[in-house]
Amino acid sequence: MKITISTTVNADLNTVWNCWNNPNDIKQWNTASEDWHTTQSMVDLREGGKFTSRMEAKDGSMGFDFAGTYTKVDKPNHIEYVMDDDRQVTIDFKQTESRITVTETFDAEEQHDSEFQKQGWQSILDNFARHVENK
Repeated sequence: MKITISTTVNADLNTVWNCWNNPNDIKQWNTASEDWHTTQSMVDLREGGKFTSRMEAKDGSMGFDFAGTYTKVDKPNHIEYVMDDDRQVTIDFKQTESRITVTETFDAEEQHDSEFQKQGWQSILDNFARHVENK
């Protein structure tokens, strides 16, 4: 099952692209809730390159690595990657007037309800938009 989410960012395409792919920016926006944070991020943005982000509960009770390999990079419009658990993800960055629409489509995992997954990924995407707009 595929899930699609999107947000609109009031910024130019290069700023959106750079904030999406810069490890220092990723550590600022990559969280679904305020009680989590991203403590580490590494990005090798090229086809065959790898990425990883360490996401942890702020109270130290749990954490996990979100990682994968880029399969397609079309700067500044499109990214595809496969996560370490073989799920596929695509991200599109489209100019609409003075805004950028970011759309993510990802394969759902089997552990959690699809609506729960959609809400979590949407929360992260909304944090991304706020981060870019407040830079």
